[in-house]
Parts: sequence; C-alpha cells; structure tokens
Amino acid sequence: MRLSTVILPVRRWHDGGRDEWLRAEELGFHTAYTYDHLSWRTFRDGPWFGAVPTLTAAAAATTRLRLGTLVTSPNFRHPVTLAKDLITLDDVSNGRITLGIGAGGNGFDATALGQKAWTPRERADRFGEFVPLLDRLLTEESVTYDGTFYSAVEARNLPGCVQRPRIPFAVAATGPRGLRLAAKHGQAWVTTGDPKLFESGTPEESIAAIRGQIEKLGAACAETGRDVGELDKILLTGFTPQPGRPLESLDAFVDFAGRHFELGFTELVLHAPIPDSDFEADPKVFEQIATEGLAQLGGPDRP
Repeated sequence: MRLSTVILPVRRWHDGGRDEWLRAEELGFHTAYTYDHLSWRTFRDGPWFGAVPTLTAAAAATTRLRLGTLVTSPNFRHPVTLAKDLITLDDVSNGRITLGIGAGGNGFDATALGQKAWTPRERADRFGEFVPLLDRLLTEESVTYDGTFYSAVEARNLPGCVQRPRIPFAVAATGPRGLRLAAKHGQAWVTTGDPKLFESGTPEESIAAIRGQIEKLGAACAETGRDVGELDKILLTGFTPQPGRPLESLDAFVDFAGRHFELGFTELVLHAPIPDSDFEADPKVFEQIATEGLAQLGGPDRP
C-alpha cells in the first residue's frame, strides 16, 4: 500500500503554499494531489488557486514526489486545452504527473461558466466522450474528432507525454458507465466510499459498500477483457463514516488502513490538515502517520 496526500490550493505560494509541497516530499508521501475546482464548498469565500499553475510550481520545486489532480472533471475543462496543459505539466515534472479524473458534480464549478447544472445522466454522457478523446489527444500526434459535446480539428500535441504512452489516468467512478471507463482507460480507480453513508452510516456499512464497488469494478474489467488486478485502487479518505478518525492517532490510522488494505486498496490519500475547516487535524499526528503509518501496518507484506 502507498500513502499519499492531497493539498488544497488555499495558501499563497510564497506564504506557506510552497512549503506544504516540499514538506510532503520530505515526509515521503508517494503522491501529492490537489483538487481541480474553481472553488469548493466551505472554502468558496476564501483563497483558492488554480490546480494546473499550482502543480506546475510544485513540479519545479520538488524532485521525487509524484503530483496530480484529484479530480479533474468536464465541468469547466475541454479535452483539447486540458491535454496541452497536461503534456506541459508532465514535461516540467519529468514524468511525475497523474491525472485523477471524474464526471464532476453539482458544485460551484457546474454553473460558474454560465451554464445550467447538468443532470447526472448529462454528466455521464459528457464524461463518456471526454475520457476517450483525452486519451487520444495524449497519445496521438494529431487528432480530429467531431462528437456530440466536444470537437477537435487537427489538434496537435507534440512532443507528447514524457510518460509513455501517456500520463496515467486515475478514474473516479462508482456507476456502471464510469466503471467501464475506468476499466478501459484507467491505470487506477478512485473512490471516496458511498456518499449516502457519510452522515449516518457506520464503518462496517462503509466497508460493505466499498466491497460492492470493487466487485462491480471487477465485473466491468471482465467485460472489457482486462484483469482488475492491473488497476491501482485509490481511496480518498475524509468522506466515509467517522471521516476524521484515520487522523486521530497512529493507531486509528493503522486500523483504518488495515481494513481497506484487506479490500484490495493500493493507495490511501490523506488530506493535509487545514485549521478551522472540515480537514482540521493535528499536524504532528499527520506527520507521524506519514513517517510511521505504513511500517506499523506492515506495508505490502502485511499478513
């Protein structure tokens, strides 16, 4: 199992922002992600910076740490311009970028460009066109495409990605159409658990729900003739029942991580602490988990 973090883009780069990314590398996290939103929930009325420039700065400041979005969506992105940004990011980082990608939701991003919020079906339709087109744009030298939602006319993306054939996709999905996209185009699958259980569910119910999601992912892989074991499985923590518990103590993390390791997860992502927010946590405990957590768990050889 790998341990990663997500750093929300809420701090000015020269007023602590850069230090957070450098510290993530020092602590040994596998990947440091950031949200790709225009604003997000309770942070809407405070500072919030763009994901692509933030990751570019982080790529220039770090040397080993993998970097990525968790997640990008079609809400305000177009595959042609996104592909150019991602190729540039992969170049600046020398091949350390992962694209977390999902269908999006009804948050502030959904209407910021003046459009009406899409229905779940409309989001799924767009996602179903967005991902395959982005895959082509990142692997082919020139792409022409005329779709229902997106078009590309001789879109050129030389020299392509540093990572070959392209940067890895970590596809966030729980529904059948999204899971098929993960099976066909993903190098990893992402979940936050079952959102219906967040407020009133139990940890046991959450484990059962996630086990069901993994079973459906396996079925989607079987449909496409792919071994589900080829996909990394990523849990973005903080959205399951008792969301803060993994960061309450080292022992709490080990218990939480062990339960999810047994489900087949290969990567857990912890939110870097933010004071006076939903992601408030003791920074000392966070750092202890980063440096000692996997050793306490037993790592990949855990019985």
